[in-house]
Amino acid sequence: MKAVTRSHYGSPEVLSIKEIDKPSVGDEEILVKVHCTTVNRTDCSNLTGKPYVVRLFTGITGPMKTVPGTDFAGEVVAVGKEVNNFKPGDRVFGFDDNGLSSMAEFMKVSVKKAVRHIPNDISFQDAVASAEGAHYAINFINKVKIRSGEKAMVNGGTGAIGSALIQLLKYNGLKVVATGPADHLEKLNALGAERVIDYKTQDFTQDDEKFDYVFDSVGKSTFGNCKRLLVNDGIYISSELGPYSQNPFLAISTTFSEGKKVRFPLPQNTPESLRIISELLESRNYRPLIDRNYSIEQVKNAFNYVMSGEKIGNIILNIIKTPD
Repeated sequence: MKAVTRSHYGSPEVLSIKEIDKPSVGDEEILVKVHCTTVNRTDCSNLTGKPYVVRLFTGITGPMKTVPGTDFAGEVVAVGKEVNNFKPGDRVFGFDDNGLSSMAEFMKVSVKKAVRHIPNDISFQDAVASAEGAHYAINFINKVKIRSGEKAMVNGGTGAIGSALIQLLKYNGLKVVATGPADHLEKLNALGAERVIDYKTQDFTQDDEKFDYVFDSVGKSTFGNCKRLLVNDGIYISSELGPYSQNPFLAISTTFSEGKKVRFPLPQNTPESLRIISELLESRNYRPLIDRNYSIEQVKNAFNYVMSGEKIGNIILNIIKTPD
């Protein structure tokens, strides 16, 4: 089968496309014909091995999995003898931030992992684009007790995490202000933001409004810069460790102090995240933001575009060629 492979950490140049053996399934696994994956921030970290903490999960000196890919959408073609909740022909999608070797024509995955049926009338592309970013967005929200009527600032609203955050916050009754590039601000309004800020011409940290939450979905600001935006007991959450890895330590220290606090969105319980997003997809209360589609042969270009920081929402890597 055709697969994207790499033997060591590095830039997209370490990637190549090779013919490798099709995997065989174990008793509690399913074999999936992969239609598409995304190229996302998690994939980029797993590719480069940076920040170095990711190597605790992906391999210290080199990647444990030679085929990259953390999410997938596809069709079940075979099941293990202990599998009773999936059958050949089922449309499925899933995610694992430690890697699934999904950038290949076929992959195997344990049914104990985060894998679910794709809701009816949801495309493979929409399903896979609803995994990684939405999972991390859910793990922002589950670190706080959001209430209808509260206000949130989302920095980086056009990213995979940010675009999911806007929709999830709006669904839960919050008022959302979001930042993004001028050419795409209308997308943020369509997702549910009540007010939008062009981050290239306006410093969102100098905004006059006060917020219950500041969610920095791109990790490009700091608690110190955002404190003035928060109400007295407001909470700041960033997707990144922050300068000198300060955010996990601030999350600990501010827990025991009065006033404004930091929470760190340590991602947990991926199966629960996929359950939530699957239900929202099915009820049409969520739709992923998709920027571009690439073919598997264009995988280096796809990674380079994601690493440029210019992507809007999700980048689809089509393993099976889509109709023109």
